[in-house]
Amino acid sequence: MDAFSEVLTGVRLQGALFFSAAFSAPWQLSTPHCRVLAARLAPNAPHMLMYHFVVDGSARVHLDGCADVDLAPGDIVVFPHGDPHHLSAGPGTNSLDGAAIFRKVLTRDLSPMHMGGGGAVTEFICGYMTCDPLLCGPILESLPPMLKVNVRTDRSGQWLEQSIRHLVEEAASGSAGSEAMLAKLSEALFVDTLRRYVTGLPEQTTGWLAGARDHVIGRSLALLHSRVSHPWTIADLAEEVGVSRSALVERFTRYLSDPPMTYLTGWRLRLAAQALTATPKGVADIAADVGYESEAAFNRAFKRQFGTPPARYRRQSRLPAHPPV
Repeated sequence: MDAFSEVLTGVRLQGALFFSAAFSAPWQLSTPHCRVLAARLAPNAPHMLMYHFVVDGSARVHLDGCADVDLAPGDIVVFPHGDPHHLSAGPGTNSLDGAAIFRKVLTRDLSPMHMGGGGAVTEFICGYMTCDPLLCGPILESLPPMLKVNVRTDRSGQWLEQSIRHLVEEAASGSAGSEAMLAKLSEALFVDTLRRYVTGLPEQTTGWLAGARDHVIGRSLALLHSRVSHPWTIADLAEEVGVSRSALVERFTRYLSDPPMTYLTGWRLRLAAQALTATPKGVADIAADVGYESEAAFNRAFKRQFGTPPARYRRQSRLPAHPPV
């Protein structure tokens, strides 16, 4: 079993490509926080992350608080938390017309936008993913503000790139169905990027993604996520993964900072919170779905986690959100 796939199966990722460019040096492009773009591109999405895929040429990425990152052909840079950032190439600060770019983004016109100072050209494609942070929290919380991988290192990545480039051309010409296919390929590209990132993590790395890669913790996570309502005990889980109870607790805590049952409780309550906001199910039914035999016990645990009882949490989630600043 694959913990990574178990979580992604329930996350319900939705992706799209929204911008294609051929900028000539020098140029500089500033991208606002994801909340600004989400208000127009995905207004009902609780979280949006962005990425840029360099097809040809080079660029540099600046994100406050991080070292600048150089991009080469085949590189994908992802901003899991949607932080504002700057892309540039060439000397100087030739800022591009953000208003014109934003208008093109809003019309979902994927024909390449040509701007810049007339020097070396960088071709790239931009996309975004939306997800519920309650469900994708285990993955998002393990990711840095910015990560980079290259997809040209094997045939699967090359196939993805060629397919996306072909569909971008089709979408720009208005071919029927190309946008829907691009959305699915965008999701596949994001998952492939995460897989490559996880593969490249140093051995001593901790956190959810590193734990999911470990054969003991990965199997434990997959079991907990696939059978969330099962009345798990440490003894049951240890027997399933073939290690002692003490070894499992020590290893699990080393990677995830919490022992298995504490982690399971947190995940159950995340699922419950998502169900409260997205389904009409009653509190008692939701409690049973996530493994609670007593609604009272569920209410107490939920209030400890979220600071408010389930019924009030549901009411508050239905209040109109404040418009993004």
